[in-house]
Amino acid sequence: MPSASCDTLLDDIEDIVSQEDSKPQDRHFARKQVVPKVRRRNTQKYLQDENSPPSDSTIPGIQKIWIRTWGCSHNNSDGEYMAGQLAAYGYKITENASDADLWLLNSCTVKNPAEDHFRNSIKKAQEENKKIVLAGCVPQAQPRQDYLKGLSIIGVQQIDRVVEVVEETIKGHSVRLLGQKKDNGKRLGGARLDLPKIRKNPLIEIISINTGCLNACTYCKTKHARGNLASYPIDELVDRAKQSFQEGVCEIWLTSEDTGAYGRDIGTSLPALLWKLVEVIPEGAMLRLGMTNPPYILEHLEEMAKILNHPRVYAFLHIPVQSASDTVLMDMKREYCVADFKRVVDFLKDKVPGITIATDIICGFPGETDQDFQETVKLVEEYKFPSLFINQFYPRPGTPAAKMEQVPAQVKKQRTKDLSRVFHSYNPYDHKVLVPKNPTFMGKMVEVDIYESGKHFMKGQPVSDAKVYTPSISKPLAKGEVSGLTEEFRNRLGNHLNSISHTSTGTQRNAASSRMALQLQRLHQDCALRLSVGLALLALLFAFLVKVYN
Repeated sequence: MPSASCDTLLDDIEDIVSQEDSKPQDRHFARKQVVPKVRRRNTQKYLQDENSPPSDSTIPGIQKIWIRTWGCSHNNSDGEYMAGQLAAYGYKITENASDADLWLLNSCTVKNPAEDHFRNSIKKAQEENKKIVLAGCVPQAQPRQDYLKGLSIIGVQQIDRVVEVVEETIKGHSVRLLGQKKDNGKRLGGARLDLPKIRKNPLIEIISINTGCLNACTYCKTKHARGNLASYPIDELVDRAKQSFQEGVCEIWLTSEDTGAYGRDIGTSLPALLWKLVEVIPEGAMLRLGMTNPPYILEHLEEMAKILNHPRVYAFLHIPVQSASDTVLMDMKREYCVADFKRVVDFLKDKVPGITIATDIICGFPGETDQDFQETVKLVEEYKFPSLFINQFYPRPGTPAAKMEQVPAQVKKQRTKDLSRVFHSYNPYDHKVLVPKNPTFMGKMVEVDIYESGKHFMKGQPVSDAKVYTPSISKPLAKGEVSGLTEEFRNRLGNHLNSISHTSTGTQRNAASSRMALQLQRLHQDCALRLSVGLALLALLFAFLVKVYN
């Protein structure tokens, strides 16, 4: 094509087009010979993309959750509350760990073996790619441990927010709620008592009357998790008991880190609570009192004897002594001496016929001598406790006892064996009756003839014409059924489930809408490109025609 210099005057646009160049009309007719190439769509992949939700469309409230709890009855009650709330919000509580999407591990920090089991469960969950939420005293007391890094934690006073933590964990987030419940700056007992729960045993309701304690035992790690004493008001505890009886419960267990200290922070006492509870216990139902340390029961011995003699209260009390050496008790900072413990036991055995006294012993506490241990052996031989919890000492991280000079491991093990041998040497039976299995007896009282007794049991045969005592309460809930669904909670639940339903439907719609929007966006971009090219060509053609016909 000939070139045109800048100083050459062009008379017409045709001056820059040579004879060999194709004319616009030639290009137009040449387009008719172009055959468009059809692009084949990967139909299978397209359909798969259409049916698959976006990667971030995980919907909380529909997953399966496995809950494992270690430790005391207080911890078990917390586990029941968390299970109830999760089930009420739509999650399925499963007993099959491998089938679960998320593991909720509710830990105990009293002894090393319990924490070892907890740690191993975390490792197993990670190996199986399970979502994990941690609860209980271990993460509450030491949330910065290496093996807890990056994992969601629900604190012991935050169990009413377990649904939030689980939801965020399922979405792939790590959440930690470790704060304390307070009212005007005053620490509360914990989460509300009227929350939904799933009782492991539909016939038994475990009620935590307070959390924390007033002691500072040198071996105790639980204090780091549960803190100082914080009691629930009497009216809330009575209401919870009433609600439980209306749901078919025939036995209530009162629990805490120290039931004897109940009420000292809110201007009341344990006997005051117990008398109020006795008033609402239906005929045929029973109340069982949990562990109390010696110092806080001493001033209530007269009232406690009267209560333990009540026909609807079990003649049972758990009073840990831990050691029969005053030197060891002083190192433990137990705030009582052996004489105090004996006074409590002697008084109750005298005033409450047939009472069962349970106690705890720690073998091999730092500084414990052979003489100290022998004093403990003599105490067990003297009182022949029908229920005795023998524990080898384990130094817990962060406790004063962990820094003391330790008793050799082999000595601790031997003392534990020796004391166990003493315990098995006597046979006072443990006030437990075994009768032939009969579903109609569940949750009821029946008169039996005792024909055999052993270390931990008595065997009996129901008397043929005996009256079966049925508590004047409702039919028990089915195993796994959620209790405590108050009207307020049902309203909150309805709003939550509606949001889940809208989210589920919305997610599916959004997935389809996103794909359609993407397709439309690409179509618009293609059309815009074609239109701009067409307009440019049209402008050139129009300019050309103007020049031609002018």
